[in-house]
Amino acid sequence: MAAQGHEGQGPTASEYITHHLQHMQVDFSFNHAKQTSIVDFSVFNLDSLLVGTLIGALVVFVLWQGTRRATSGVPGRFQGFIEMLVELVDGQAKGVIRNEASRRVVGPMALVVFVWIFGMNFMDMLPVDFLPQLWHLTSAQMGLKDYLRVVPTADLSTTLGMSTFVLLACLYYSVKIKGLGGWGHELISAPFGAHPVLWPFNFLMQVIEYVAKTVSHGMRLFGNMFAGELVFMLIALMGGAWALNAMGVSLAVGHVIAGTIWTLFHILVIVLQAFIFMMLTLIYIGQAHDHH
Repeated sequence: MAAQGHEGQGPTASEYITHHLQHMQVDFSFNHAKQTSIVDFSVFNLDSLLVGTLIGALVVFVLWQGTRRATSGVPGRFQGFIEMLVELVDGQAKGVIRNEASRRVVGPMALVVFVWIFGMNFMDMLPVDFLPQLWHLTSAQMGLKDYLRVVPTADLSTTLGMSTFVLLACLYYSVKIKGLGGWGHELISAPFGAHPVLWPFNFLMQVIEYVAKTVSHGMRLFGNMFAGELVFMLIALMGGAWALNAMGVSLAVGHVIAGTIWTLFHILVIVLQAFIFMMLTLIYIGQAHDHH
């Protein structure tokens, strides 16, 4: 961790948290004199992209291994676990999406989403300074920026990107199931009725619904994971106070107790958030199949 406090001392609590919340970014724009803004599509959070991609590749590999090793006899533990996951997601998909052809595509997609998000969430279980400290040693040798965040779902660009993909899937199935004309008629006739006077209000409500569902879908996952990451940082600060004084020793003991309790609780959070995101994905795509 490269952030330094005053007069060569270690970082303050504010500097420590600020440093850990900074992404390793790369700017693909050629205008280096541009004004900074809240939304900048030329700046990429490279750490979220790399960690998320690696976890995604690992998830696909594990699921592929589960299907490749599947046998018709008594399944082993690994095969039994994969089959349990498949049955869980397939059961939820059958209850939401009645179209069997759509379910053959959406079901596996939902399974990958569930396991992938769980994998990204699970990065929060690693010690706060473990990977950033390794990166600090590496970046110092390579002359790279000393920033690294390892929980992709604590990055709003990741979660909104995933929810936007779900939105595109909803639009695709809306057109596929209802036809372009049927979906277009739905945009101007629901929810208030098909009278021409109501068309602008219906269309506005439809747009608001799509935007609200997409934003809330991504913000829910981001908010929970960002809060969990921040709590782990605050607990880590308690452990860093052990060398200060006698009070610091008690804080260090409290750090171990609080860290253990929060980790056990957070295991439930990361599973629940992955499941909620998957279920909302199925529900939103299922709604795209419904006729109003």
